[in-house]
Amino acid sequence: MIETTTPADLFTRWDIPWIVTSELALTALIYTRGWLRIRRTRRALFPASRLACFLGGILALFAAVASPLDTFSDSLLFMHMAQHFVLMSIAPPLIVLGAPVVPMLRGLPRWIIREPLHPLFRTRALPAIGRFLTRPRVAWLAMNAAYIGWHIPRAYEFALASENWHNFEHACFFFTNLMFWWPVICPWPSRPLPSRWVLIPYLLLADIVNTGISGFLCFAGRLLYPSYDIIARPLGLSALNDQTAAGAFMWVCGSMVYLIPAVAIVIQILSASQLRHAVVLKNEKAKLVN
Repeated sequence: MIETTTPADLFTRWDIPWIVTSELALTALIYTRGWLRIRRTRRALFPASRLACFLGGILALFAAVASPLDTFSDSLLFMHMAQHFVLMSIAPPLIVLGAPVVPMLRGLPRWIIREPLHPLFRTRALPAIGRFLTRPRVAWLAMNAAYIGWHIPRAYEFALASENWHNFEHACFFFTNLMFWWPVICPWPSRPLPSRWVLIPYLLLADIVNTGISGFLCFAGRLLYPSYDIIARPLGLSALNDQTAAGAFMWVCGSMVYLIPAVAIVIQILSASQLRHAVVLKNEKAKLVN
């Protein structure tokens, strides 16, 4: 008897990987422990919103690997692209908004900090590597190389055929997007960029790459990933229509993820510039009066 898929299954058919779930729960516990500790001395820097963002990012990762997004990723390209969207554009920025470095370090047992990690911090190797990986040029190239590379049909099909490589693909998306969003959010104690104007082309060029890949899926006119045509199709959706829907989803949601922060940064920069100009005018007027 062939199992049929109903629309409700796209929301209810969860498959929880207990090892990954345990790792995510442990990460959340370490961060929460560190957040509670650092709140004693830096309460203003670590409001409840930071904790909420970090835990929201962990929850998004859990949804990506345990929800129907993963269950149907092998049979519906649309669900697979939605899973990639969570791994690239929801979980990473939320985690970075949580300013995770110091809370994670403060949350670890002291013997881990004292023995394996202390020599690395003493040589400044870890901070130097971190600064290099989060440079805008390096982060942009890494993220987009992973994004483009894994969506090449041969690479995509290769990942579908191997669970280990599929997991590695997802890890590439997640970690390169942590790098990508780091200079945009600049979480404490990161060094701010000399000029935030550089983030405008940074985000807009990423949107152009996303538009190119999405448009290719939408308008290719042929099936790019044949694996989706040799399996049972849920809900009677054809493989080509599924591909078009996946491309449209990536196009719309992906563009919003890049364009909204770009607009917000422009407003932020201009507002700060107007405020400085107003202060200068006020000071000049005060001098004239005196």
